Amino acid sequence: MSETAFSGRRAYRDLGLYKPDRTFCRIDLSDNTNAWGMPPEARRALADASSFARYPSLYADDLKDALSDYTGVPASMISTGCGSDDVLDSALRAFAEPGDAIAYPEPTFPAIPIFARMNSLVPVPVPMSAGYDLDAKAMLSARSRIIYACSPNNPTGNAIPKSTLEELVQRLADDQILIIDEAYAEFAGVSAVDLIESCDRLIITRTMSKAFGLAGLRIGYALGNATLIAEVEKSRGPYKVSAAAERAAYVALTQDRAWVNEHVDLVLANRARLEGALRERGLCPIPSAANFVFFPIDNAIEVARCMRAVGVAVRAFAEPSGLRITVGTWPQIEEALAAFDEARRECA
Repeated sequence: MSETAFSGRRAYRDLGLYKPDRTFCRIDLSDNTNAWGMPPEARRALADASSFARYPSLYADDLKDALSDYTGVPASMISTGCGSDDVLDSALRAFAEPGDAIAYPEPTFPAIPIFARMNSLVPVPVPMSAGYDLDAKAMLSARSRIIYACSPNNPTGNAIPKSTLEELVQRLADDQILIIDEAYAEFAGVSAVDLIESCDRLIITRTMSKAFGLAGLRIGYALGNATLIAEVEKSRGPYKVSAAAERAAYVALTQDRAWVNEHVDLVLANRARLEGALRERGLCPIPSAANFVFFPIDNAIEVARCMRAVGVAVRAFAEPSGLRITVGTWPQIEEALAAFDEARRECA
């Protein structure tokens, strides 16, 4: 067959596939998943595969009921999806027309500008302060259709002050939508969910990939005004949560809460120890409200490469140059610190 010059949509021509280094490592502290694995009752629920030969429910109604109990938000104000990525993508598609802009702080979740281009939107990065604080005035001045804020922020780990989020809510234009990404809310101990009552243009997205240990099942959800959520449901379509995922998530929410809370506490304790160990090395980790710690360092890409060579994976960022280490078990962290020390000497 002869080759043709056919190509897809113009908006896709400069997009590449998402390709983080996911090759196997003996210790993987690169992706912010749960180092302790799945909750026990959810794991048992997956052993019963008798119901998985049929299609799942259209819009995961049982899961919405469990999420309603967990979040205190009515089920009519909840949408679910194949990870929070799916819900975020659906929200952009639901509320923005091609050519509209989405403003987001930089640095933040790297999928946001990708989702923007996938939906023919204009990504507008807004620099954070030197201390990685979100600049609400600059975000609002971008005149975008959608404003995205991640709290705690990925990759820096710091939570956005409630007063800053309230400022965004209070000063939204009539035609703007605010999305607050709370993927790491369980580790922060604070949430903006209460702001939904005072703002009918606010969507909060969350995931069960982190604290709930279900990353491989891809379960995300959105909270917001029922009218907004109905539009997200239209955009995402039916059957986006598999029967296996819905069953495991439902059981985790209804029977595994104590396990989840116990392991969140372990993360918080180990996070504090990791931050202390980094400070002892003369480094300046950003105070984290998530299940990872970010710290600026020169040659981050090279240091991470050397660590991976000895079997320890962490996430490196070039701009700003720094490393992000997922908070795992303390033995894992000790090995990561030893690998870091060795890599740092090699790269000196």
